Amino acid sequence: MIKAGIIGATGYAGNELVRLLLGHKEAQIVWYGSRSYIDKKYADIYQNFFRLVDATCLDDNMQALSREADVIFTATPQGTCASLVTEEILKTTKVIDLSADFRIKDVAKYEEWYGIKHAAPQFVPEAVYGLCEINREEIKKARLVANPGCYPTCSTLSVYPLIKEGLIDPHTIIINAVSGTSGAGRGAKVDNLFCEVNENMKAYGVATHRHTPEIEDQLSYASGEDVKLTFIPHLAPMNRGILVTTYASLRKGVTEEAVLAAYHKYYDSEAFVRVLQPGSVPQTRYVEGSNYVDVNAKVDNRTGRVIMMGAMDNLVKGAAGQAIQNMNLLFGLPETEGLSQIPMVP
Repeated sequence: MIKAGIIGATGYAGNELVRLLLGHKEAQIVWYGSRSYIDKKYADIYQNFFRLVDATCLDDNMQALSREADVIFTATPQGTCASLVTEEILKTTKVIDLSADFRIKDVAKYEEWYGIKHAAPQFVPEAVYGLCEINREEIKKARLVANPGCYPTCSTLSVYPLIKEGLIDPHTIIINAVSGTSGAGRGAKVDNLFCEVNENMKAYGVATHRHTPEIEDQLSYASGEDVKLTFIPHLAPMNRGILVTTYASLRKGVTEEAVLAAYHKYYDSEAFVRVLQPGSVPQTRYVEGSNYVDVNAKVDNRTGRVIMMGAMDNLVKGAAGQAIQNMNLLFGLPETEGLSQIPMVP
């Protein structure tokens, strides 16, 4: 039985980790960490766990936790994991960080986009970017996994087959993405109040969103050249979900058949990426509560562009589910263990 500890267990991603790990046959939660709710019953914070979790919240003492857990999930704000992780901890246990602390290999770029000094740059080179469908073999050997962001997961998986196969011009990519409000976290913010979000949609972080360099990095690795793209996120009045619509110019002569063949080549053997039937479009309602990513594409012959689409649950495949998928790889378990939830409709 894998002993798992969670630092940041009372945030939305931490809560989702608890929900999924409780249904995992090979894992046991030994530490519910939370700075805000130390000594409070976890089920008093999230009543959905009433009579399911009897544990009390502990602090974020990662050193002590490393002596009790085989794997530590850090579902914390940027900078926290980097400030806590040490060589001694990494020699003792595996760490899966759900923040951005180890996703970007260029430390200066991380500090520029996130506005904080990196507290543990010495561990950045060894951290493995935890997008399982692309880095599976590297993840298996890692001791520090950088769990991808929600927007980058959906964006990268939507674009990856076409950029990897050289079917699109990597310098023409524009990504429009929509997220539910849980993507902003559980902290109280005026912009996330019901009256601010309900019956409203808006763009935010236009040309400045912190996930931009992460997406650019992953697509640069795939294409073999430096990718600069336009990324525009939007906030939608829903709890969960991410919908990505990406546009790019096709290379000359590329057909829709070739585009769809690329998706099937890369994803037909993947458990959690579903290539939809031609003409079907991904929808957030059909992935909610699951670890699935639905993708599809449509060629616009009139403009010579392709529209790449993806939908997923930002708290599952975009955070906790992907983290557990990474844990399964680290410990040699079936990748789908604990992640067989069927999407909830309605």
